[in-house]
Amino acid sequence: MHNAHTGINRRHFIATLSALSVSTGAWAARPNHVLVLGDSLSAEYGLARGTGWVALLEQKFKTSQQAVTVTNASISGETTSGGRMRLPALLKQHQPSIVIIELGGNDALRGLPLNGTLDNLRAMTQAAQAAGATVLILGMQMPPNYGKQYAQDFEQLFARVAQEFKTALVPAFLKGVADAPNPTALFQADRIHPTAEAQPILLGNVWPVLHKLL
Repeated sequence: MHNAHTGINRRHFIATLSALSVSTGAWAARPNHVLVLGDSLSAEYGLARGTGWVALLEQKFKTSQQAVTVTNASISGETTSGGRMRLPALLKQHQPSIVIIELGGNDALRGLPLNGTLDNLRAMTQAAQAAGATVLILGMQMPPNYGKQYAQDFEQLFARVAQEFKTALVPAFLKGVADAPNPTALFQADRIHPTAEAQPILLGNVWPVLHKLL
């Protein structure tokens, strides 16, 4: 009678621990699984399939025979609010060990309040970390025609969140593209989305930081 009761308690204890693990999500992170949560800059907008920087990242892993899985969950037009809403389901489905957040540009283009962008970046970072993932934030900059103060405040959001949550950071994702000698040379006709020729540069900005996290 005592032994049976003990067995039941033990099973109940194990079940409770399992339920607790599922609720936190920390147990679920799959080693070397990278989830990219981004907008059109990562969704190959205006590019041939397989030529965007995320696709080049996958190719880089295959060429070097590194067992790393890359899931690109980027959507053109995505805002930080949209990413915040989608992320919990993506974390549950893919269980990534690394989450790359490339969002914010559309917030600024739409003139959304910076406080909302900051709050969303914080929430996404917290959600990813709570699920056991390491976070890499890709910093964004706005053209000077949006106003010097606004552009400066916007740029600082990413470093602020990275510092607050001790995440990895690429300070300027578009470095070498947006600040090229000819400002339009590496952009498509809309002057917003980088060309195929710019994609290796974008990957080059991300790779040194990401490589350290793997």
